Amino acid sequence: MAEDTKLWLKPISRRKFLTLSAAAAGGAAALTTLSWGKKVDAVSNSGSQDEGVKIVPTSGSHNCGGRCIVKAHVKDGVIVRITTDDAPDTEARPQLRACLRCRSYRNRLYHPDRLKYPMKRVGKRGEGKFQRISWDEAITTIAEQTKRIMQQYGPEAIYVHYASGNAGKVAERVWMQRLLGLYGGYLNYYGTYSTAQTQYATPYTYGTINTGNSREDWVNSKLIILWGWNPTETIHGTNTMYYLRRAKEAGAKIIVIDPRYTDTVIGLADEWIPIRPTTDNALMDAMAYVMITENLHDQAFLDKYCLGFDEEHMPPGIPPGNSYKSYILGLGDDKTPKTPEWAEAITGVPRNTIIKLAREYATMKPAALLQGWGPQRQAYGEQFVRGGTVLAAITGNVGISGGWASGAGYQARTQKIGSIPIKNPCKASISCFIWPDAIKRGKGMGAADGVQGVERLSANIKLIFNLAGNTLINQHSDCNATAQLLQDESLVEFIVVSEQFMTPSAKFADILLPADNYMERDDIVTPWGFGDYLLFMNKAVDTVFECRNGYDWVTDLADKLGLKEQFTEGRTLEDWLRYIVDETRKNHPEFPTYEEFKQKGYYQWQYPEPAIAFKKQIEDPVNNPFPTPSGKIEIFSERLWKMNNPKEIPAIPKYVPSWEGPQDPLREKYPLQCITPHYRRRSHSTFDNVPWMEEVAPQVVWINPIDAEARGIKDGDKVKVFNDRGAMILPAKVTPRIMPGVVSVPQGAWWSPDANGVDQRGCANVITKYHPTPLAHGNPQHTNLVQVVKA
Repeated sequence: MAEDTKLWLKPISRRKFLTLSAAAAGGAAALTTLSWGKKVDAVSNSGSQDEGVKIVPTSGSHNCGGRCIVKAHVKDGVIVRITTDDAPDTEARPQLRACLRCRSYRNRLYHPDRLKYPMKRVGKRGEGKFQRISWDEAITTIAEQTKRIMQQYGPEAIYVHYASGNAGKVAERVWMQRLLGLYGGYLNYYGTYSTAQTQYATPYTYGTINTGNSREDWVNSKLIILWGWNPTETIHGTNTMYYLRRAKEAGAKIIVIDPRYTDTVIGLADEWIPIRPTTDNALMDAMAYVMITENLHDQAFLDKYCLGFDEEHMPPGIPPGNSYKSYILGLGDDKTPKTPEWAEAITGVPRNTIIKLAREYATMKPAALLQGWGPQRQAYGEQFVRGGTVLAAITGNVGISGGWASGAGYQARTQKIGSIPIKNPCKASISCFIWPDAIKRGKGMGAADGVQGVERLSANIKLIFNLAGNTLINQHSDCNATAQLLQDESLVEFIVVSEQFMTPSAKFADILLPADNYMERDDIVTPWGFGDYLLFMNKAVDTVFECRNGYDWVTDLADKLGLKEQFTEGRTLEDWLRYIVDETRKNHPEFPTYEEFKQKGYYQWQYPEPAIAFKKQIEDPVNNPFPTPSGKIEIFSERLWKMNNPKEIPAIPKYVPSWEGPQDPLREKYPLQCITPHYRRRSHSTFDNVPWMEEVAPQVVWINPIDAEARGIKDGDKVKVFNDRGAMILPAKVTPRIMPGVVSVPQGAWWSPDANGVDQRGCANVITKYHPTPLAHGNPQHTNLVQVVKA
């Protein structure tokens, strides 16, 4: 396509788009509810259909949590309009309706700042100065550096960075891992930035992360507690709000525990309980105290299915006073009963509210405690995860319809979807969050540092492939320190980035490659944990300029490494997509053929009844033990006990005061707790440069009127949010929708420091601390103390 081609034609007007966004944000529903969606479709489909328009079914592959049907209306090779699912809308199959992010996608696809050509760095790393080169020069350079670093340092020096901007089954990251696996290997990672503590800690209670009932079972709950979960904005599974609304209409009471009065509170909640960040376990402990002292706990369930609740059900050899009940009642080492009064002083939740919440959760059975992933992204987030699992067990809400085992929260049923075969001969693996340590001191790092698969790492990270990701800088803790780390070319010697825009991470590339867009390629995409369906992403338009698909350029790299035949196996990209479908059909014979799947654009499984996690274990525990060492729900974990770190990794879940929490003496200097939640206008950092989404939801810091008045701040004022790690300038939103003592900066804004290093965009990670959590070695980015002043 010529560079001067006019890509913007018309259709949905900016005014109409903003009208729809206002309806979504107003709280009457959310981005995925049925009533709002019908209005969207009515507006989108009004008027006559243009002649010569082809409608192409596709989906989004960015990391939003939802997977929706997107329909690209293409005329003369240009997308002129975007609509969404218009299939019959039924309870059995609610529409997979796109939110405003994908509806605004032409604003991103045809953005004038798209990267167009391969480039090499000509300035200092991180300056963003590049020179255009040919694809052959780019691939030759990458091949030479890969050969050199593999020969000099070995596979543990090569790292395919954590990246989620392209979550398709045939994403660039997948191809690079396949190629490097054939070439000798690469350093693996485990966990995610979103769910590290959840994934790691849940198995210590249940032996698995597959702990949640399917969403259609929520309609059977009498009480639903959304603890730090805001599905209206995070879109954690397409149609999640629909299923929660069904539960509410069926009579379920919905309580939201969150420092912010979120859109989910507005649209769903019967009650909002604000809580100080990082103190969730104190509230959980006090709830357990009320249940135990008022004899509301399910002792029969605990006796039959659980290990470690009381002294009568402990593993042999454990000294007295270490059971969960002893801790709660103050009979353990700390001699402190975990009373509602004790918790009120820590959490800010009134004692009467705590008592009422505990009684309701214990008696309104079945009840579902649904933990969000935000509260586990703090200094001791593993405790939040395990604390929720214990409350579910204490109340006997595990393995029953309408209940919820808590913890990871993935649905109980899964499908076996085909994938591109990857074999990595390198066994070493690190937590995805600790790659800066592997750069600075990787050689010699071991199990205590979060290394798995080998006793010690043999090398520091020297080569990074950052493919469709902004975690290299923007989404990682402490942007300023991370930038200094990556600027040192004696540490990481070569960085390859494939991107669509000059993101903050792209500026740190040595070779920068222009990637195609999801509207410009075929792919297959799956939803997150929720959703029994698969989507085919049909290519809607041709790729522009010299942007290329990952399979194409990684194949060229394979050729220069002498591995093209092994890498491709003679297959085209379409052949590999057929392979994925064929592998899926081996596990699911009912799955459609490749041609049928591609034409329709999606396939959805139908089940006669909801899936209930641990139903077999509860109904027949003798023949179906829990997949833990004891075969029981382990409230007390002997595995954690043997780690011998009771202050940070206790064997039972406890409230552990957080560094930079409300009890940290640092509050004298930085008195406000800052959280960094997800935002409706972005998928992490994707869409931050889309003008329409900026108008939908500008980047602002929420601050309570009490805190604002004390600082002379009025709504709309430019303010400075800062601590010892960095500072940012952004407008203030003065609102009672956030509790006093807490401020909120949405994560994902692109890091944009001025000449003095002060961020001008509102990038939350200029103030977050790089301090991995003790057990999962994961992300603690909701653990921050700051000050806010008028700029």
